[in-house]
Amino acid sequence: MSDIKALTVPKWGMAMEEGTLVNWLVGEGDKVAVGDEVAEIESSKIVNVMESHVAGTLRRRVAAEDEILPVGGLLAVIADDDIPDAEIDRFIAGFTATPQAVSTREPRQAAPAAPSGGAAEPAPAPAPVAAPATAGGVAESLRQGEDDSNVPATPHARRMAGELDINLHNITASGRHGRVTVTDIEQALGRGHDGHAVPRDFHIPASRKDDSHVHATPLARRLARELGVNLNDCRASGSHGRVCRADVEALAQQRGGAAARGPAMAAGLDEPAVVETIPLSGMRQTIARRLQSAKADIPHYRLVADAEIDALLALRHELNAALSHANITVNDLLLKACATALSQVPECNVQFDGNEIKRFRDADIAVAVSLEAGLITPVVGAANRKGIAQISNEVRDLVTRAKSGALKQHEFEGGSFTLSNLGMYGIKQFDAIINPPQCAILAVGRGEQRVVVDDGEGAVATMLTLSLSLDHRIIDGATGARFMQALVRIIEHPGLMSA
Repeated sequence: MSDIKALTVPKWGMAMEEGTLVNWLVGEGDKVAVGDEVAEIESSKIVNVMESHVAGTLRRRVAAEDEILPVGGLLAVIADDDIPDAEIDRFIAGFTATPQAVSTREPRQAAPAAPSGGAAEPAPAPAPVAAPATAGGVAESLRQGEDDSNVPATPHARRMAGELDINLHNITASGRHGRVTVTDIEQALGRGHDGHAVPRDFHIPASRKDDSHVHATPLARRLARELGVNLNDCRASGSHGRVCRADVEALAQQRGGAAARGPAMAAGLDEPAVVETIPLSGMRQTIARRLQSAKADIPHYRLVADAEIDALLALRHELNAALSHANITVNDLLLKACATALSQVPECNVQFDGNEIKRFRDADIAVAVSLEAGLITPVVGAANRKGIAQISNEVRDLVTRAKSGALKQHEFEGGSFTLSNLGMYGIKQFDAIINPPQCAILAVGRGEQRVVVDDGEGAVATMLTLSLSLDHRIIDGATGARFMQALVRIIEHPGLMSA
């Protein structure tokens, strides 16, 4: 039994409590070395590639793809070839998940994968095929485009694109978190379920054979039943030759008609109500859990103020005209203004874990970024000590990598203050929920021209409504008001940011 080793869900970051097995990269019977990539695991925010910390033969895959397990939960068993199966069974039956310490190994990002020429992957990539020869020059149109290294894609899809000289900018993504999959590339090439190039309107006749023996993921098998798709008809583009969800969806979409509409309509029954059941992703579950807890546990109060931003807009225009290496936004300037205000009112630059207050010298400010799967808040560290151009470039880099799933764990954890801006959607004012252990979050609406009264006379000014949510356990009303007063003053006199 001592020669049997467990592969378990790692703990990436203090906040990680569970992970979703997205994809196996090795199969039963494969030899595994220390450092080999074995699986893709989705934590609450990103998908990471898990590397094995032990060596041997992967004797049993215990967890199925799309299964959610706690940190320390059993994924697979690694043992020597001469260990009897009965001992493996006893090991699995007696295994108990135990919490792990935070991993000191930096997890490798699963999206986007390394460009062609990077580290080799354990699972074989699909064999390259020739694109169909068409009058429109499909192959050539798929090759053209700017650098695609930042396009989110699965490791296999990126390698396949490299071998076929395809630019990922030209592929419509349908995978998890907006990633390009092998199926997406095959559809762009017009390949059929047998892997050969076919016309776009190619129709695969429905099979009536028993598909219980077809190697498929549990999710794909369940979806095939719901859509009336026979797994014998599907291509198998998943890991280790399995039919995956994307394969079933691709066939249903290609056929249209009965398979796409489902068994009830195929039988000639009245059309049922269209209801889509969407399981919560790991990210959405974490967001729901944390915000519900924050709303229930933190006594929020809010302060609202208007700020005139004409001087701020003038500064932005001046900086963008003078600096060729930056494209400064109003949000960049507001982030710098918040950092300056936090330095002036340090009582608001704090975290509270329910037992003790942590007050920070530097202002580490999180920026709310909307993703298809939820919300993530990358952090600009020590913004009070950085110039506006540096902040602008750093925010742009963080947002780009957040949307491609390539942030590192420490880049979206921590922070003492959050800036959330919905002004670009035309929202005038809103209230935001504090992200614990932070104690404040600023909600920013859109700037708009309003008639204001100055010394008894009317004038037109560009105004911005700010709504500050604060934790009343730690920050009193007068303290929050002093911060808001300082922030408005800095926004209206932006030269104070460099004073």
